[in-house]
Amino acid sequence: MNIGINDVLKQIRLFFILYIILLCACLVIKVMFSKEAIYFAVNSRHCSFADQIAPYVTDLGNGWTIIILSALLVLYNYRVAFLMITSYAVTSLLAQVVKYIFDAPRPTLYFKDQLSRIHLVKGVDMLQYHSFPSGHTVTAFSAAVVMVYLTKNKKWGILLLMVAAAIGYSRMYLSQHFFEDVTAGSVIGVVITVCWISYIDSKQFLHTVKWNNGLLRKL
Repeated sequence: MNIGINDVLKQIRLFFILYIILLCACLVIKVMFSKEAIYFAVNSRHCSFADQIAPYVTDLGNGWTIIILSALLVLYNYRVAFLMITSYAVTSLLAQVVKYIFDAPRPTLYFKDQLSRIHLVKGVDMLQYHSFPSGHTVTAFSAAVVMVYLTKNKKWGILLLMVAAAIGYSRMYLSQHFFEDVTAGSVIGVVITVCWISYIDSKQFLHTVKWNNGLLRKL
């Protein structure tokens, strides 16, 4: 079975179009405003409800969330679980490599002389290093691409894009990342996952009856 990048993009067409629009908007913002201006524009807009909900939203982009989800998917479909966990592994590995290459400071270290100006959410463990790109955002957008690719109702792509974007925004809200980190993370998550799916889902073994069974489901 030969599955190309164009085939994958056709399967996620609605999601991808909306993502490109969102990405273009992000690039326009980046061109118009400085790193500092964007950070403080986000950081200055906070409330108690957002402080409470942001840590839970950000946890949706945690690697353990994908691992648990993939383990549950094994019960239903081995192929689906395999595509999910391998996409996470590939994109996360690349994100970690890029993190250590750039070794960029996170907001609390970057603005260490201006901490009195920064709103920090109580109870959140603040990291200081390896800011670029945002790993949570990479994971969120990668998982979104996989789920849109596999679901029959492609309109779910709208909701999945919103969830992924919310996870990315939560990373900025919690002062764990900059706007650039989140934007780059989304690009890595989408582009690398599309390329990975086009490669790995072309393998014939994934389309056999055995791989489309699950621990609790037999075709």
